[in-house]
Amino acid sequence: VQLVESGGGLVQPGGSLRLSCEASGFPFENFAMSWARQPPGKELERVAFISRGGATRTSAEAVKGRFIITRDNSKKILYLHMNRLKPEDTAVYYCARSGDLGWTPADPRGQGTQVTVSS
Repeated sequence: VQLVESGGGLVQPGGSLRLSCEASGFPFENFAMSWARQPPGKELERVAFISRGGATRTSAEAVKGRFIITRDNSKKILYLHMNRLKPEDTAVYYCARSGDLGWTPADPRGQGTQVTVSS
């Protein structure tokens, strides 16, 4: 399993970013996927989940209405579209291969990409 995140960076409050995760080493279309994040000094937490075909998507309350998870199974890429970013969204963001029931901290994940929201 190889997952490589990209797209992080420094953004002002209210701004937008799109994170990408390129997957390889497993049949991407056969697995649900998730985004998780780890804010500085805090534990890893769930951000968003998407089912194998993309029909089911869920997100954490803290990002609902601002973040959208999508996937392109033909390209084996997972995305996280982040809008109206807040300073509390600052974290290392990870994509993870998940089971059909949702994300767990034990899910295999990539090396992460840093997102910093600050003026």
